[in-house]
Amino acid sequence: MIKEMLRAIKQQQLIRVIYLGNNGQTTIRVIRPLEVEGNRLKAYCLTRRGPRVFAINNILAIEPMVNGRAV
Repeated sequence: MIKEMLRAIKQQQLIRVIYLGNNGQTTIRVIRPLEVEGNRLKAYCLTRRGPRVFAINNILAIEPMVNGRAV
């Protein structure tokens, strides 16, 4: 999964993630990953319209996006 994140960072590609939040709820987010730092992913979240930091262990799935659509 980290490999896909690093590829998206290098290619400046949007990805859609299924994320398990601290409250136990899953959310689907469209993000622009910026940097992997340790076990965290720094990204700009288009869903929430702001910068976010995601725990990599809580990312359940990743899907690359092309032209606003999942690939």
